[in-house]
Amino acid sequence: MKFAESLTAVVATATVSSAFSPKKMQEIRNRAAATNNQTGPQLLGDLATLSAESLTPTGKAIRGILLKQDAGHDIGGQTAATSNGSSKDVCGIWKPIADDMAQAMAGPDRQCNDVARAAIRLGFHDAGAWSMGTASTGGGADGSIVLARECETREENNGLQDICSRMRAWFDKYKQHDISMADLIQMGANVGTVVCPLGPRVRSFVGRKDNNQPGPENLLPGPDQSAEQLITMFADKTISPQGLVALVGSHSAARQRFVERNRTGDTLDSTPGIWDTRFYDEVVDSKTAARVFKLQSDVSLSQDPRTKDVWSSYVGAQAQESFIKDYASEYVRLSLLGVNNINDLTECTQVLPPFIASLNSVPSAAFQGNQTSRRVEPVPGGGALRNNSCDGL
Repeated sequence: MKFAESLTAVVATATVSSAFSPKKMQEIRNRAAATNNQTGPQLLGDLATLSAESLTPTGKAIRGILLKQDAGHDIGGQTAATSNGSSKDVCGIWKPIADDMAQAMAGPDRQCNDVARAAIRLGFHDAGAWSMGTASTGGGADGSIVLARECETREENNGLQDICSRMRAWFDKYKQHDISMADLIQMGANVGTVVCPLGPRVRSFVGRKDNNQPGPENLLPGPDQSAEQLITMFADKTISPQGLVALVGSHSAARQRFVERNRTGDTLDSTPGIWDTRFYDEVVDSKTAARVFKLQSDVSLSQDPRTKDVWSSYVGAQAQESFIKDYASEYVRLSLLGVNNINDLTECTQVLPPFIASLNSVPSAAFQGNQTSRRVEPVPGGGALRNNSCDGL
């Protein structure tokens, strides 16, 4: 995969800056990975049992991402097609689908809107309802959140009803082209991410199988859970504490709607239309604007000894490149939970909208008390957690 050599991003960031140099940040992440994941990253689905010799180009590409040997993002649109046959034939229909989604998810201010936030959250909720302990009962990225009407019947999916209706409409429009709801949901999450300025172009794969039976329950995170509970839950999804902290960064574009009803619509950082690192800053900054809503689960992760250093490594504008790199890698993993035909998938990253490398932005008026604009260092390449009570996680 080839990436643009130099991209400059301009984004509003909090006055808090990271105390770590890029080299130090990488040392922290490496140390956290070694401490928290002694066995190393795990393979998923059929890749866990197939020999290297039997892997397709797609299987090899995904194996590389899961094992941290290849990037999970592409900012230059240069991702090579990887499939068993003609990627052009398989991916052709996904270009108009992605374009339809992007049109609905980008606001007039060229930032991601509430449709994008909901699509990102939907991707997390469909894929995240899986664990190693319950794998035999199904779940994961199988479309069941829409097909089995889990949007309407499970409290943890409160607020997803409108995006589920949109997904049904898109599915009805394109189903004659043999797409799956599972793929449609994950493509929507990745389109929703990249239409946010600075949001990564997460590598996107199609070919998942649908399941119209409800998946296992009680496998999604809650807004008041402790770091211990979250770390344990995500370990059972093959996601390390470091990976969890990266995924939580999707809260950069999130709003809360049901945690505190008297603050419905409050955002989790002061630039909710931009995929920046301000979220990490503002969770730990005691001077964060009052209108920024802090989830107790996020505060707990920012303070726990197992995740505190990794959290701090994402604080500050200079951490943008590391954040999007790590988020994309972890989201590829999340988007393949419960998928048992990974070797047969096709990569269609090329249909995504382009990476938006820069934006001149300041926080909206409600947040301007403690904020200044700061330049983000050049992003040479690239590389959520969704909270069940927030749009965007």
